[in-house]
Amino acid sequence: MESGKLAPPNLQVNTRQRALSNTDTISSSTSDPFRTPVSPLSEVSPSNASTAVNDSETALLPDPGTEGDFKVDNNPFAFSPGQLNKLFNPKSLPAFQALGGLQGIAHGLQSDTHTGLSIDEAAAPQQITFDQAVHGATNDKKTERSHSGGQPFEDRIHVYGRNVLPPKKPTPLWRLVWNAYNDTVLIVLTVAAAISLALGLYETFGAEHPPGSPTPVDWVEGLAICIAIVIVVLVTAVNDWQKEQAFVRLNAKKEEREIKVTRSGKAIMISVYDVLVGDIIHMEPGDVIPVDGIFIEGHDVKCDESSATGESDAIRKTPSSMVMKALENCQSQKGLDPFIISGAKVNEGVGTYMATSVGVHSSFGKIMMSVRTEMEATPLQEKLGGLAVAISKIGSAAAGILFFILLFRFVGGLSGDNRTPTEKGSAFMDILIVAVTIIVVAVPEGLPLAVTLALAFATTRMLKENNLVRVLRACETMGNATAICSDKTGTLTTNKMTVVAGKFGTASFAQSDTETGTTLASWASNVTPAAKELLVQSIAINSTAFEGEEEGRQVFVGSKTETALLQLAKDHLGLLSLPEARDNGEVVHMMPFDSSKKCMAAVLKLKTGGYRLVVKGASEILLGMCSEQANFKTLETEPLSGEGRQALLSTIGELANKSLRTIGLVYQEYAQWPPANAKFTETGSVDFASILSDLTFFGVVGIQDPVRPGVPEAVRKAQGAGVTVRMVTGDNIQTARAIATECNIYTEGGVVMEGPEFRRLSEAEMDEVIPRLQVLARSSPEDKRVLVMRLKALNEIVAVTGDGTNDAPALKAANIGFSMGISGTEVAKEASAIILMDDNFTSIITALMWGRAVNDAVQKFLQFQITVNITAVLLAFVTAVYDDEMKPALKAVQLLWVNLIMDTFAALALATDPPTERILNRPPQGRDKPLITTTMWKQITGQNIYKLTAIFLLYFAGGDILGYDLSDPNKKLELDTVIFNSFVWMQIFNIFNNRRLDNKLNIFEGIHRNHFFTFIVVLIIGLQVMIIFVGGRAFEIKPGGIDGTQWAISIIIGFLCIPWAVAIKYFPDPWFAAIAHVTGTPVVIAYRWIGKGCSAIGSLFRKKKTHDPEKDVVVTTPPIVVVDDAASSQEKDRSQV
Repeated sequence: MESGKLAPPNLQVNTRQRALSNTDTISSSTSDPFRTPVSPLSEVSPSNASTAVNDSETALLPDPGTEGDFKVDNNPFAFSPGQLNKLFNPKSLPAFQALGGLQGIAHGLQSDTHTGLSIDEAAAPQQITFDQAVHGATNDKKTERSHSGGQPFEDRIHVYGRNVLPPKKPTPLWRLVWNAYNDTVLIVLTVAAAISLALGLYETFGAEHPPGSPTPVDWVEGLAICIAIVIVVLVTAVNDWQKEQAFVRLNAKKEEREIKVTRSGKAIMISVYDVLVGDIIHMEPGDVIPVDGIFIEGHDVKCDESSATGESDAIRKTPSSMVMKALENCQSQKGLDPFIISGAKVNEGVGTYMATSVGVHSSFGKIMMSVRTEMEATPLQEKLGGLAVAISKIGSAAAGILFFILLFRFVGGLSGDNRTPTEKGSAFMDILIVAVTIIVVAVPEGLPLAVTLALAFATTRMLKENNLVRVLRACETMGNATAICSDKTGTLTTNKMTVVAGKFGTASFAQSDTETGTTLASWASNVTPAAKELLVQSIAINSTAFEGEEEGRQVFVGSKTETALLQLAKDHLGLLSLPEARDNGEVVHMMPFDSSKKCMAAVLKLKTGGYRLVVKGASEILLGMCSEQANFKTLETEPLSGEGRQALLSTIGELANKSLRTIGLVYQEYAQWPPANAKFTETGSVDFASILSDLTFFGVVGIQDPVRPGVPEAVRKAQGAGVTVRMVTGDNIQTARAIATECNIYTEGGVVMEGPEFRRLSEAEMDEVIPRLQVLARSSPEDKRVLVMRLKALNEIVAVTGDGTNDAPALKAANIGFSMGISGTEVAKEASAIILMDDNFTSIITALMWGRAVNDAVQKFLQFQITVNITAVLLAFVTAVYDDEMKPALKAVQLLWVNLIMDTFAALALATDPPTERILNRPPQGRDKPLITTTMWKQITGQNIYKLTAIFLLYFAGGDILGYDLSDPNKKLELDTVIFNSFVWMQIFNIFNNRRLDNKLNIFEGIHRNHFFTFIVVLIIGLQVMIIFVGGRAFEIKPGGIDGTQWAISIIIGFLCIPWAVAIKYFPDPWFAAIAHVTGTPVVIAYRWIGKGCSAIGSLFRKKKTHDPEKDVVVTTPPIVVVDDAASSQEKDRSQV
């Protein structure tokens, strides 16, 4: 196998390979770390060989339906997308061989397995045929192509496409309009309105009228109802359309990430959307494979392909050169797998592969195109849907009772009714329209809309504040979080690391020469060549970081710990070029960083003969693996005595107490590799755990990682909000305690514990210590997961941060998983619910605030909605029964206008209140707290008492109070107009009351920051004024509007809602709860009977063959408790109001 670029660029790989043998001995795979063991005992019969040849001849034929992928006009490359697709689905070694192996594929794609694509490519450099690429045919001349200065990679994109999926076809507006209208209640109302309109038109144009009598306008009401229905449907549809557009943008942002590729011989980071066929892509543990490709080379790469192929075991990847040799020599094909499948996860190892299929042609792209689904409802949306059903049942029952009462009165009065049949029919339709309108008003379709709008608004704003929400339910759940388990590095600290201290044998240095007497520059000037060589090997070659460019200057890209060490080597140890240093070192094997061992390692072949293992990682852990200590100048070793070990531990402790991360450098030299005492894994590679003992301690450095500005204050805010913050870190206990103290996490009386000690505790002991646990040091990802599970068992709602692949179980186990947008692996991001785009702890507090804002927005709207529901339904019911003509105080069109205010406009206004800092001045609600609190019920009940009293007073005694002669139809119409106007103004002022859910008085807090709220209120006022002045005929109010006195009466009655709300807030909650407990029992019993009745009636109309769980009427009391996640939502569904 040829040497070339690895995940750490420019690493030289030992390529010595044994000659193939037909003897009965199994060739050892240990001489080559990449080689898959092949047993000559498993011989391949001639028939098998011929089959392989026949397979190669047919391997590239198109499958039915895919012929279009095999034909590309003006293709300068050797292969079509269809031919490259034949490598996968299923994996096909015959296709791999038919394409000429890796070299043939690279040649045909005009790429290079070492340097990748040229960054200057526009048009393809030349025209290459299939035979030229696969067989190296030279009889055809390669056609050089002229460069027209077109777009970058123009031909490559034309043939193979971009790594993007075509945007999901949005639901057309007409479909959304139909979905909004396709509601049984609205359809019934439309039919009733149409009949009313037809009767009205007949009354106006078809019937004879006495000379001089005014033209009847009964048709106006039917037309107005139809127009109101159109407005409601259009507003709902437009809201749905805007919501869909917002989530499309969110999803596009959610999938975006950066990929490390090699172009023109340099490793660079590019967007995943910019990856092209022919690119050389780097793989590291934790990466999610972005596109399909062929493995070039690497160290022990294993991929989890369960999400792509269903294969549960990790698949070890075989370098393409080895696969091709095995195929050419007719060896066993068992275990040969050079195929890198998109969507798979890299579990172990580092390596590179060449992209062969991107976008819709890749395996993952095809799966995603076939399984595109709608956005799932969140638990809060589902629960509000259940509550909407419950309220609808009550409203429907009230409407049904009203309809039958009025129907009996209508039928009973027919014997003495002298009206024409048309007038009688019109009167009956008026009864039906009123009953159906009450159902429309009672159905709170705005509830799901409110939570959807709140989520859309919150996620959009959170993205601007560095929180990318991947799972919508996390937005709701975060508001009720009670515990945060945070990483240290990069989250609580800046992740801008600098080496500031170190000790190597008797030599030491510090940032300030007053501490050790030696500055870093002075120490570096005395480093011997042998020590410098070992330092550069330990720092530069044992690393996965690489050189990159940022704002026109060379920088190191990778783990911040590694880049800090590389900067030390560059500034003080003569490291001129990282690629050059790696080219000069012949790497035999690499072990990427292992979070369980807290270290990473590399094996180099020395020019003087022999091999050297260099290891770096957690200092005290590596010290425990050492039995010798090196002289810093001569590298001569001596046994590590107990005193020497204690001195080193003291040095580590001193550095850690200064909040420094301590990194140990150890090594060992071997005469041969693998060493005699090495053990091997199942795949034949060296098990590093078996050689991490009896090593030589070289030195320790202290790396400073300052606490992020604002983190101590953010921790204080979280604690003030009733959220316990714990630090879970891999650092040693002294460093962890020092940083936690600086961040205000560690306080007097708190517990600091190490992971190994924590995991030895029993569950009972854990439960006892966890409430006081503030810092978990030297913790493994499994320790973090166990801590999260125990916290959840203690009924906590847990948020946890993680950046590594092994953090995925903890991120999944938590109620809210936060991954790191900068330092996080793709596996961690996939397992998380929210991505911190800036890796900053303060962004978690932002998520906490917005989570509470979402829950508050829904509760505000719920409080407003239920108040209007109860008032409107009771008002219409009582007045319709009382009135001689069986007409309610609020006519059908008026009720529809009120419904539009409370369902759509209020949802828009109350769902867009941004959070203020004061939202953190209260404890979390907890998972068991009902959605409608005692304080909310108190405000709902109090406002209903005032509104019903005011309207009934105007309705029954308004004529006497205002001095109106109600026998005069005009005066009666004026009073009806004042009642309608007063009712609407009460809702307008009550929107302000509902901006607060507690008993505090300032309802205008933060209103200047919510311009949308102001706009909505002004819009409602403007429309109401217009309705009063020009909507006389349609709304059955006084034509031309009302006078100034009547306006004053309406506005004052509405405004009194605000001082009345203040009085309600002063009424003690416990007193109200006691009263509600006594009076609420009959209501609950009545509700259950109504529920059973609705269920019985509904079952008569329900189709037996189909089953739609969402339409089934549930008899139990509606579940409206905020739940933390999907798992616990099932447990809490039985919670009641």
